[in-house]
Amino acid sequence: MVSRCIQRHFAAQVALTPDAPAVVCGEVRLSYRELDERANHLAHRLRERGAGPEVPVAVLMERSADLVVATLAVLKTGSYYLPLHTAYPPERLQWLVDQAGAPVLVTDEATHERGTPRGCQVVVADADPDATTPPVSDPAIENHPEHIAYLMYTSGSTGEPKGVAVTHRDALGLALDQCWDSGAHERVLMVAPYAFGMSTYELWVPLLRGGVIIMPPAGEIEVGTIRRLIVEEDVTVVHLTAGLFRVFAEEAPEALAPLREVMTGGDVISPTAVARVLEACPGISLRAMYGQTETTLFTTTWQIAAPYEPDTTVPIGRAMDNMRVYILDKRLRPVAAGLEGELYVAGTGVARGYLGRPDLTAERFVPDPFTGSGERMYRTGDLARWTPAGLVDFIGRADGQVKIRGFRVELAEVEAVLARYPGVAHVAVVAHDLEPGDKRLAAHVVPESDRFDAVALRDYAADLLPDYMVPAAIAVLDSLPLTANGKLDRRALPMPMFGNAADYEAPRTPTEEALCAMFADVFGVSQVGVDDSFYDLSGQSMQVIRLIARVEQELGPRLEVIEVYDYPTPAQLAERVDRAADNRAA
Repeated sequence: MVSRCIQRHFAAQVALTPDAPAVVCGEVRLSYRELDERANHLAHRLRERGAGPEVPVAVLMERSADLVVATLAVLKTGSYYLPLHTAYPPERLQWLVDQAGAPVLVTDEATHERGTPRGCQVVVADADPDATTPPVSDPAIENHPEHIAYLMYTSGSTGEPKGVAVTHRDALGLALDQCWDSGAHERVLMVAPYAFGMSTYELWVPLLRGGVIIMPPAGEIEVGTIRRLIVEEDVTVVHLTAGLFRVFAEEAPEALAPLREVMTGGDVISPTAVARVLEACPGISLRAMYGQTETTLFTTTWQIAAPYEPDTTVPIGRAMDNMRVYILDKRLRPVAAGLEGELYVAGTGVARGYLGRPDLTAERFVPDPFTGSGERMYRTGDLARWTPAGLVDFIGRADGQVKIRGFRVELAEVEAVLARYPGVAHVAVVAHDLEPGDKRLAAHVVPESDRFDAVALRDYAADLLPDYMVPAAIAVLDSLPLTANGKLDRRALPMPMFGNAADYEAPRTPTEEALCAMFADVFGVSQVGVDDSFYDLSGQSMQVIRLIARVEQELGPRLEVIEVYDYPTPAQLAERVDRAADNRAA
């Protein structure tokens, strides 16, 4: 039974290994003692501005060692942290802060200069006028295990995000699970944005077990950066979303060979990708993971090792410590092996609920009829079945929720935003699987008149939604198809054209020809001309990652993510690639 809070467990680890490395980010190396002292110092600054037990503190920062300091400092005040993604549009950031009622926001200088949400007392963590003063003592505030540790917003079926309140007990249950005892989780590469559930693993598993967080530099993370850090920083484990895992499997599976373990999940895992990685890296362990923010990230796990024969699916495994999984029919009766049912999760990791939404909490967090102790179970909305070996096999969703690049998206939330745009009469959003791990959103819009600008609608969505929730294609229809009883027939919606390219202009050089072929393959279209833009092709970050890996593999130069945004056509990128080749030859 977990009886302490996260910051007390961390203090115990500091006492055990004060001089061991805790965080590595470029040239910055913090030991456990240094991390503790810096977090103590910042915690006192936060308390002076209103942080305290059961009070939310928003965190809006670039990826850095200071991000770890700030997150730990918030907990040391007794507050819970509300992580905000720097890539969110300003309107969404403001809504999240207002909804949570966060009186304090901790940020860094770079983010502060770009602008932060209104209505908070802002503390700039890396601009402390008293940074030269001696370290201060630990505030020594003890949270109850059922106090909130963090509040994380996920896409909501009601048209607005919903905040999942995760307690100290929940987070410690994950961090102390015995599946991390193998020794593989000593040096963890922090790949996921910290505003999403994966940060629970990437922060607290290493820090509460004497391990090291390897923090990549700020900005988008691509294959080349991960490959370099794995070698340079002796990374032992990394979690890759199913989509990014597939990119590695296709472009650079051998880059994962130095690791002891690779974890993947967040969506359907490709058996072919698993086979390619284990063939290239027979010495590593591969772990399939499954879970939700509402169940503190991970619920089930399954280890896979070479030799591996791919099947039609990759099971998501068995329940983790102190967790229980049920596959039930509509009357909450267990189904037999091989039969489809809905997956329910119970145990230590089940979160408190949705902050300020007792209606949604009651709908998804329901009484567990199998214990008789008043515990709750979380209704996942996922369909699953038991395999003959007693593993859980994920089938799909029972509702309108999808995963895009590992992030949860409620189609209803995207539809609600698009429906507010002037001139939209009706809208339906669907997700299309172009290939395993590559799911894209498409909006089917019925306008009020013939004078309708689909590009302007997409720009409007981009101003209000994270990029992974912005439809990659917008199809304008005269009407939406209906079933016989008058409901929307999503299956009858036509497959849209992904990639709204300009008039075709043929490549003129070998480099342009190679890049046009790469663009077409990466963006899933039949043909790309030299002047077709990344933006016109509805490009998103996962496509950028694949394109950069392909360019390095086939042409040599290693591009930065920002260069694809700055030089978005094959013609412009060809000039950049040719200049790099000339510089190498000189």
